[in-house]
Amino acid sequence: MPAPRTSVDPPAGLKDAAAIVGVGRTAFARRLPEDERTLACRAVLAALDDAGISPDEVDALASYTMERTDEVELAGALGLGDLAFFGRVGFGGGGSCATVGLLAAAVATGQANVGVAWRSRKRGSGPRPWSDPAAALPTPAQWTRPFGLLRPVDEIAMLTRRYLHERGATRDHLFNVALACRVHANRNPAAVTHGKPLTREAYMTSRWISEPLCLFDNCLETDGALACVVVGRQRARDCRRPPVYVHAVAQGLPSQHHGMVNYWADDPLAGPSAAAARGLWSRADFGPEDVDVAQIYDAFTPLVPLSLEGYGFCERGEGGPFTEDGALEIGGRLPLNTSGGGLGEAYVHGFNLIVEGVRQLRGTSTAQVPGAATCLVTGGECVPTSALLLRN
Repeated sequence: MPAPRTSVDPPAGLKDAAAIVGVGRTAFARRLPEDERTLACRAVLAALDDAGISPDEVDALASYTMERTDEVELAGALGLGDLAFFGRVGFGGGGSCATVGLLAAAVATGQANVGVAWRSRKRGSGPRPWSDPAAALPTPAQWTRPFGLLRPVDEIAMLTRRYLHERGATRDHLFNVALACRVHANRNPAAVTHGKPLTREAYMTSRWISEPLCLFDNCLETDGALACVVVGRQRARDCRRPPVYVHAVAQGLPSQHHGMVNYWADDPLAGPSAAAARGLWSRADFGPEDVDVAQIYDAFTPLVPLSLEGYGFCERGEGGPFTEDGALEIGGRLPLNTSGGGLGEAYVHGFNLIVEGVRQLRGTSTAQVPGAATCLVTGGECVPTSALLLRN
């Protein structure tokens, strides 16, 4: 018998082996007339057209476990070729970047040639899973919802209260996040909140959704769909648009993590972003100080300072002060969510952050960071998550 292995062979790695060469989206609105399959098809066709690739060349698909449009429906409706790879990622917005990671791995290892990742959602006009009192509750919700944590915002409110108390962050720091997203959304004609400026007075006097989180601490409720096309490095050179390379990808689920409130962890404020960051930076040729622009998952404003700490842009406890003096806006220390993000553009489980990251590195964003060459995109903090480092 062979001797037991005492070490792991060095991985070949995915660094820059695949690239995003096409992005597409539908309109965003509180209520769109099309169903989710139609929206998905439109977003995918737009992404393929952007890349200059025919639907019958697609042989790999990746999406979310929460996606209602399945691979069979999408492939049949669009006339895709034979599929050699398909996979889905769980945990809602935590899986956004991992869909691209799945395709990058498939392409880099020769399992597929052209991959499409997508997300289609009727969040604005469709059902909300926590609104049905008769629905069976999954773990860990079965242990929290009977005691009043009915919605995701209620769970994040508990974590936010702890964050404000233990790390000295303030509501002004949360406002800085909301303001940056709104400022960028007001430069983006496709954003749901385009043309709707946000003031500190409006923020501070808005109604509570789940104290200490007010109306503007919460993401939008949006209908819409987005998609991107992933191919190998060699193929990427021949596509219609300049390639944006998948430099590094990581997922993160820390030990003893327990839902958004994270009760069982030794430190509930040390979330999945820190776990993902360890893998991400270890596979990259650069660090946080070299990131030109970031697209950080913003279903709720406090997720941003928590992620700033988790991904190493500042020390623990400094995420709040990091947001001061326009640091998150164009010209600041770390411009982020430059399309408006989930707070200002649309909430489609974070997929719009991936698309905006591509636009930034192409130089076509409506809130362009001059000379942007590197971008961090993250999935949701407080749930098992994923992240991408993109470069041009």
